[in-house]
Formats: sequence, structure tokens, C-alpha cells
Amino acid sequence: MSKKKNSSDQKQSTTVVVDGIYDAKSLGVPKVTMLGLQHMFAMFGATILVPMLTGLDVSTTLLCAGLGTLLFHLLTKRKVPAFLGSSFAFLPGYFAIAPNGEKELLPYACVGVACAGLLYLLLAGLIKVFGSGKVMKFFPPIVTGPIIIAIGLTLSQSAIDSCSTNWQIALVAIALIVACNIWGKGMVRIVPIIMGVIGSYLVAVVTGQVDFTEVIDAAWVGLPIHFERTAFWAFKDGNTSLLITSIITIVPIALATIVEHIGDISAISSTVGKNFIKDPGLHRTLLGDGLATSLAALFGAPANTTYGENTGVLTLTKVFDPLVIRLAAWFAILFSFCPKFAAIIGSMPSATVGGVSLVLYGMISAVGVRNVVEAKCDFSKSRNVIIAALILVLSIGIKYSAAGAIVIPAGSITINLSGLAVGALVGILLNAVLPGKDYVFQED
Repeated sequence: MSKKKNSSDQKQSTTVVVDGIYDAKSLGVPKVTMLGLQHMFAMFGATILVPMLTGLDVSTTLLCAGLGTLLFHLLTKRKVPAFLGSSFAFLPGYFAIAPNGEKELLPYACVGVACAGLLYLLLAGLIKVFGSGKVMKFFPPIVTGPIIIAIGLTLSQSAIDSCSTNWQIALVAIALIVACNIWGKGMVRIVPIIMGVIGSYLVAVVTGQVDFTEVIDAAWVGLPIHFERTAFWAFKDGNTSLLITSIITIVPIALATIVEHIGDISAISSTVGKNFIKDPGLHRTLLGDGLATSLAALFGAPANTTYGENTGVLTLTKVFDPLVIRLAAWFAILFSFCPKFAAIIGSMPSATVGGVSLVLYGMISAVGVRNVVEAKCDFSKSRNVIIAALILVLSIGIKYSAAGAIVIPAGSITINLSGLAVGALVGILLNAVLPGKDYVFQED
């Protein structure tokens, strides 16, 4: 153990370093505050991008990201240094229900996301009762990998459409993200999305392509939750067909995000050097993530997920105390009460959003490929080839068909099954019934 003197403080304090890892409590208030801000900026670009793409409210998103993170920490005994930000995996679900971000349809999509969060709770209960191995055998990489690949590919058209509004602006965002991610140093490499957004936005401002009218009119302080944009409004509106369609379309996406959650918790465990899947337990982390997602969706915010960006900051700073993550959550809550800030985000050109989303959607598919490769899925087995093939073809083919979904009339109610929903359900069913299963979930 070594000790470092912190000469910048008026009162001399002792910074404790154990095996290269800093003790946050010994750093002092100014440094801990800066660490919290750093974590907030790390999650910021990706978190606000989801409402920008879907039409959800930026202020509500920040509020629920902060509150969801604090809830997650409470349920995981304050042991896991994870931040919960907006999940990109649910974007196809939002677009299936509200293709153009229609404000009157988004609350129905939020109902579907809230129900998807309940799937986390169900799985957490099953893991608590039966153990993780018996439950996770139904979600092997040969199922979840192709689902994640399909999520990115089904989103590709919307990214290209946004880029097409101004390819020059979009290319600036893409170039900055790639450059910062490959050649950036320190925090620049941790926040390439923010760098891409800011750089592209500034070019758009200089070239006169941004309208600041709404920014000027927006108030400095305001409430971040609006009833007409919450899931409660959908229940009041009462379109039963749309409610059922939303639930059936969006809930299966949680099968992929649950695997994403396990991967993120594993990455955090590896970074910190503690096995959080065993202590506080996978059932607790799933409970925290799922409950945070359901509550966020009910109040009109995107689904939550554990953020890899913040894991990168943990690696960079060597400060693993969950306290700094909770501080970032409080900063997010504070920003959510500033409508003028949300208006600045809303004034961003669609080409900037398109450039950023083009990279991110491709990365989602790449994560699916990595999932399959790292799990060493054996494609010499016909069962695995069939499962992956049907998931991909059904998910993408139905998405780009004339109807865009499978329409099922049920009396006075019409149910629309998205390609992802059909692909996920078929993949899980085939994996369960076809012989030759060889996947074993490990807690290590």
C-alpha cells in the first residue's frame, strides 16, 4: 500500500492507493466531484441519443437514468459500480410502434418496454430459485448473438435516411467518432460519441443549418415529466390492439438485452476484480436493471441498461468506488430540470444524429458477431446453422417486407408481430427442441 499527499487541498489529506487502485473516500470532495462529472459525460452522448432518435423527452431520459442508477445501487447493496443509461437495443421496438416519433404513439411503445422490464424480474426470480445455470441454458449465444446482429441491421435504414439529409455533416460526425475511438487519448477515447456530436453540431451551426428559436424560447427551469408522454396516458387512451401489439413486439427484445446485461456485469467484475455475478448476485443486478427499465418506461423514458462507457472510465481512473457513479446519477438528475438544455439537444440536425447512429447501429451488430465468436459457437452443427439462419432471415425479412410485420387478426383486435419478435421466439423454441445442445452458463 502506498500513500500520496494531495497538496491541492487547503487541508492536507492522504490519498490511499492499494495495488494501483484509488480509494475514493481519501481523494477529497473536489476530486470525487470531478470523477462524478467525468462519469456523467461518459454516459451522456449515448444516453441522450436514444430520445433524439425516437422522439422521447431528453429531460425525462436524464431524470430516469439518474433515478434508475440510484435504484440499481440500492438493490445491489451499493456494491456494483454501474451506471444505467439508455438502451439502443429497444430502438426497433420504438420504431415499430412510432415509426416517425409520433408523440401520441410513443406512450404505447413505453408500455411494451415496461413489460420487457418485468421479464428481467421474472428471470431474476427464476435464477434465485433454480440457479443461473438452469435458467440461462435457454438463452445461449447461438440464439442471442443473431438477435443482436439483427437488431443493428434492422436499424440501418433509419441511419442512412438521416444521413441523407446532409451527408457532409454526417461524415464529420462519423470521422470524429472513428478518429477519437482509434487515436484518441485519455477521456477523448472514452467519449467519442460526444466528440462526434459536438464537432458535427458546431459545423452545422457555422454553416447556418441550426435553428435556435426553440432554444431561445425554452425556460431555464422546468419539470422533466409530462403526463401525455408517459405510459399512463396510453392506458387512459385505451387502444387495446396497439397495447397488445406493443407488448408482443417489444418484450422479446429483452432476451438480447438480458445477455447484454450479463456481459456488462462480467466486464465490470473483471475490471474491478470482484465477482458481482456471485455477490451481490446475478438475480440482484437483473432485478435492479429490470425495475429501473420498467419505471423509466412508465414515465416516458427509454429502457435502461448498464453502460460499457462507464466501465471504460473505471479502467482509466482506477477508482472503483460506486460512490462516484451515484454522484454522476445526481448530476444527471440535476440536468434534467433544465428545459433549455433539452432544447439545445433538440435543435441538433438530423444528419448529425444520422452519422452517430450509423456507427452505433453497426457496432450493435458487431457486438452480436463478437458474442457468437467469443462463445465459439460450432457452425459445423446443422442445428446451430438452422437456428441462426432463421433468426436472421425472419427478423430482417419481415422488417423489410411490404407490411413490415406479421398481422394477426384476433376478433376486434389486430396484433402485429415484428420481425425481431418472430425471430427471437422461433430461435428460443428451436434451441429448446432441437437435439445437440452444448452450451453451459458459467458464473466465473
